[in-house]
Amino acid sequence: MDRSRELADFLRSRRARITPESTGLPADGRPRRVPGLRRDEVARLARVSTEYYTRLEQGRAGNPSPEVTAALAQALQLDAVEREHLADLLTRPGRRAPAPVSPQRVRPGLHLMLQTLDHVPAFILGRRTDVLAANRLAREVLTDFEALPVPRRNLARWYLLDPEARERTGDWARIAAETVAVLRLEAGRYPEDRRLADLVGELTLRSPEFSTWWTDHRVLRRTHGSKTYHHPLVGELHFSYESLQPAGDAEQTLCVYNVEPGSATAEALQLLAGWTAPQEGISMINQDH
Repeated sequence: MDRSRELADFLRSRRARITPESTGLPADGRPRRVPGLRRDEVARLARVSTEYYTRLEQGRAGNPSPEVTAALAQALQLDAVEREHLADLLTRPGRRAPAPVSPQRVRPGLHLMLQTLDHVPAFILGRRTDVLAANRLAREVLTDFEALPVPRRNLARWYLLDPEARERTGDWARIAAETVAVLRLEAGRYPEDRRLADLVGELTLRSPEFSTWWTDHRVLRRTHGSKTYHHPLVGELHFSYESLQPAGDAEQTLCVYNVEPGSATAEALQLLAGWTAPQEGISMINQDH
């Protein structure tokens, strides 16, 4: 990716969403051709010169100090994840995280944890939202990623390109857009990841919605939330999910779809588990290419 353009687009998108009134800036009577703050207003809030901010937004200002970066983040009202993304975009090429090249393997401890989670859907995501492992109920509620060709064993690709995902996923547009935001965050961290670039290219060409979500520069790290799926055998399933990153490995995420004990969803999962008796238990999905 063109890092200068990525930085410029991100900064423009963030200042476009802020109204002058929300910052306490006085009205100056000048007409606004585009929504949001002007460059000189961001510069004033961050206490830098307009010339410097303009060069920064154009990718010509070098690497700002931590103090300037923090002031910009405050002026643009960035949340914690957006601040992290800004820092990634401002990191010089020689100091960026190297592009991952080796296939990922599920940590043994995470694999053992999956074995204990046989009553709710659970799976492990790696880089680029690649699905590295999934238990039986996850393969039944979402899709059997192990049965897919290797390049298609990816959660973002499933949500955005598989017609079954649109039918099964409640509030599909929200979930798909959030998944794109997760990819955008990773793209900022690994701008030279060829497999990620290939995935973004495929989604751009084949998903009608992807480009709109990608160009809004939203970034997200999933931690918890709610999801609904429509299963052809047991109907609607409601989950409260938790996404957990183990200490020492930020590139593997355990995703658990919890249910309320005694709820209709819990009963439906019991039925589903009985109808799909386990054979191998946990699916270890090979991500070699």
